[in-house]
Amino acid sequence: MENNVHNTIIHTEPPPFIRVSGSHREIGRQIGEAFKKQVQHSIESAHAIIDGTYKELELTWEGARIQARKYVPFAQERYPQYIEELLGIAEGAQVSFDDLGVLNSMEAVTMDALHLAKCTSFAVNEYLTADGHVLVAHNEDWLPEDEEDVFIVHVSSDDEPPFLAMTYGGLLPNIGLNAAGIAQCCNSVYPNDSRIGIPRVIVSRAVLGARTPAEAIRCMIVPHRAAGYNHLLAHESGELYNVEVSARQFALLYGKDGFVVHTNHYLDFNMQKIEADPEELIGSQGRYFRALRLLTRTSQHTIKTLQTIQRDHINYPNSICNHAVEDIYPLDREKTINSIIMDLTSRIMYIAWGNPCENHYHDFYLDE
Repeated sequence: MENNVHNTIIHTEPPPFIRVSGSHREIGRQIGEAFKKQVQHSIESAHAIIDGTYKELELTWEGARIQARKYVPFAQERYPQYIEELLGIAEGAQVSFDDLGVLNSMEAVTMDALHLAKCTSFAVNEYLTADGHVLVAHNEDWLPEDEEDVFIVHVSSDDEPPFLAMTYGGLLPNIGLNAAGIAQCCNSVYPNDSRIGIPRVIVSRAVLGARTPAEAIRCMIVPHRAAGYNHLLAHESGELYNVEVSARQFALLYGKDGFVVHTNHYLDFNMQKIEADPEELIGSQGRYFRALRLLTRTSQHTIKTLQTIQRDHINYPNSICNHAVEDIYPLDREKTINSIIMDLTSRIMYIAWGNPCENHYHDFYLDE
């Protein structure tokens, strides 16, 4: 059901959920079989976006497939297990591996022309929560067509800590928490040094397999990466970081005051020097300062106080709770397709499917 006031779909049920286990190939195959419809739909949606923006991108779907193939050897060399996961998804969902390659390197093959710059992430540690827990929050803003393809996975692989994560369609999961006490959120940033290398999605998928914060950070800055996200990294000990990454540089920002906030522009001065078109990121700066103000108003945060921030509509529709689905420029159409809070201490993920201002949060538990 759609709410026309807020351009919002009302979901009466929680997002679909699956438990998978085994080798990386088996994990991918189980995900592909269970979410065949979502995987196929996400490819159709991406295909339509490429076709509908040919005038701007001068890129066909076949051209995108050719471009995506250039990134696969770099990922295969460093992270063959995650290529195995993608091959498994392709087999289970009965889709082309090349099509999944486009999805998982979409930002790279479109040269970041998809101006999806409105995700918001923040975290607080035990010093700023009422119950002494470490809490992490993220609003995932993306193409509205992908909202129906959101699902939750509980993954127990043969060689990594179990993890609980959100993903959608044919994307490898990268936003979630694992049994080693690590949580990650990803925010797109826009460096001018992008290159052919390991796609950002695969780099960030590797973080969910890390066992320590140091190992997680090494994954984020792996050599031969194509570009980078900001990785908001939290550990059950209360350690909080923003790791701002580009293809060749990175900055480590520490949450020394018990909190971190990030949106879609670089905060580190040296990283700002390589930011492409910073004037286009004014909206990101507005959300950053808004979230920072709301987060620092209290030293006794709870799940509910963080949910209130995630529902904020200052600068609507380009707000923390994003409803910008009617932008004239087709590459700027987006909305909040889900909103997540992770209680890292209790190993619980709370997720609102769609805009959190209109949809309820549902809880999912990580079994160790």
